[in-house]
Amino acid sequence: MFTTMLPSTLSSFFFFFLLVVSSLMICSSGQGPPSPGYYPGSKISPISFDQGFRNLWGPQHQRLEQGSLSIWLDSNSGSGFKSLHSYQSGYFGAAIKLQPGYTAGVITSLYLSNNQDHPGNHDEIDIEFLGTTPGKPYVLQTNVYIRGSGDGNIIGREMKFHLWFDPTQDFHNYAILWKPSEIIFFVDDVPIRRYPRKGDATYPNRPMYVYGSIWDASSWATEDGRYKADYKYQPFIGRYKNFKLQGCTINETPSSCKPPSASPSGYGSLSLQQISAMQWVQRNYLVYYYCHDPKRDHTLTPEC
Repeated sequence: MFTTMLPSTLSSFFFFFLLVVSSLMICSSGQGPPSPGYYPGSKISPISFDQGFRNLWGPQHQRLEQGSLSIWLDSNSGSGFKSLHSYQSGYFGAAIKLQPGYTAGVITSLYLSNNQDHPGNHDEIDIEFLGTTPGKPYVLQTNVYIRGSGDGNIIGREMKFHLWFDPTQDFHNYAILWKPSEIIFFVDDVPIRRYPRKGDATYPNRPMYVYGSIWDASSWATEDGRYKADYKYQPFIGRYKNFKLQGCTINETPSSCKPPSASPSGYGSLSLQQISAMQWVQRNYLVYYYCHDPKRDHTLTPEC
């Protein structure tokens, strides 16, 4: 067929082909990720804030109304909360709505940590929203670190994303699935990052609590500290609801408790459809990956 085409016809054909492909890519990017085909969050019943958490600090900057928790930061204080129990593994999530406008320097977070049990030598798995300036999108930072910052140098494993929606317009579900074999980060049940266990030295395996907080991280949060928190825009509010905690507490043995499944039965990890959705997110919205940072000393992150 192609051998009999005239050059002009062939050129027109390829131009049309490229136009169609480009249009599909634009439509795909604009409409959000392809369906993951499986929604682990839908398998877990939500709980009220009081069923699973308590205030940790800044009680005067925390309000619970009709199942929705608001915590806020102003020039006096931020606020944080903590789960009632520590966990060895599990699915931990919440629906979160972020503050619009100028939020530079402000961190709104949902994370796992054992800092209070192991100060200066703790583990952590983070979902952190890095505040921004008007006209620029929020950055969703995921992070894992192990036996943390005893020497003052946190060895982070950051992957940063923009989102395919405006997180200030409505609540969206964010979750961490922590299993003995892997950690998976989800946004609206779409996996955005998978961190597999490759050895004890690079994987958190001690029990952790679940935390949420809002605080001033002006020194680094927004464009490496270029923009600071500006309290003429206070208060900065983070809103949480639809809390989900399903995990193995420290009082349960691994044989009596298994963490929720990330994927349909028959898969050890993510399904092919979930992997395809994750790859789409990373192709279109990943803005930083620690393993690809030439300024990092990768002897400290051997999994790279």
